[in-house]
Amino acid sequence: MERTEKPYPGCRDIIRRSLLRRDVPLATVNIMLASLAESSIKQYDVSIKKWFVHCTRYSINMFEASVPEVLNFLTSLFNGGSQYGTLNSCRAALSLILDSNITRDNRIERFFKGVFRLRPPLPRYNVTWDTSRVLDYLAKNYPNESLSLKKLSYKCVTLLALTTTHRVQTLSKIIVNNIEISSSKIIIKIPDLIKSSRPGSNQPALDLPFFPEKPAVCPAHTLISYLSKTAALRSQGYLFISFKKPFKIVSTQTLSRWIKTTLRDAGIDVSIFSAHSTRHASTSKAYSSGISIELIRKTAGWSQNSNTFWKYYNKGTISNQECNSLARAIIID
Repeated sequence: MERTEKPYPGCRDIIRRSLLRRDVPLATVNIMLASLAESSIKQYDVSIKKWFVHCTRYSINMFEASVPEVLNFLTSLFNGGSQYGTLNSCRAALSLILDSNITRDNRIERFFKGVFRLRPPLPRYNVTWDTSRVLDYLAKNYPNESLSLKKLSYKCVTLLALTTTHRVQTLSKIIVNNIEISSSKIIIKIPDLIKSSRPGSNQPALDLPFFPEKPAVCPAHTLISYLSKTAALRSQGYLFISFKKPFKIVSTQTLSRWIKTTLRDAGIDVSIFSAHSTRHASTSKAYSSGISIELIRKTAGWSQNSNTFWKYYNKGTISNQECNSLARAIIID
């Protein structure tokens, strides 16, 4: 008689079971689960599902596995081609559900040092693209009032991504009522939790100066044009909506696709560079133009002690130009 595979209950349910096994009060479990962002749950789900299948196949208690059993599992993933980052994500996922603390076990640490040497993690980008290339392309899409909603949508989200240096997730959370327009600039408050939100830190406020000398690529003017064009179409409070009926709120994936399409049309190789590369390109351009690392960290949402920029974002660009503020470094030649 063939063995019937156990149905996978899902990442959230397994973490819940693990917490209850460790005597966490039932009333507390949901609060602790809320500490994990939905994106983290999705990321961990891949690893925990593989762990569930592995434990089912070899009759291992997935909550009480020994370090050698975990090492066997990680080794099988490594032999299957998994990279350092994938294995590290798996380690983080397993640490949520195992009774033992595997993250500090010296055998696990030694395994990851070996993986690092045998298959070192490489940055996705060794260099990045010059922001002026995309700005030159966007400048041709002007005046804003004559653009189709599709073209204006692509232009607006790309300019915001470049000049605020924030993730697409942040841009997807912009609510029209949180946009404050003055004579010199636009301030956009983001009260919702984002990836960089943490206890003791302030929520971001995106600062968009007006650039009357560069109206074709002025992010503030473009945003006002977009607000005007979508005012009668928007049924909910979020800024970015579909350019097709019924004009619903768009997802982060859609915004990323809009940006990637814009990069492609501007001549950027999107087989290498994703929508997220706007964050690499803009922060690298700002730093090469003389903007202080403190201002870059503050604008991009990194803590003042963060080394993220140096490790992952500081890339060489094709050309360097002098500017005296972060947004000005992106817009003004």
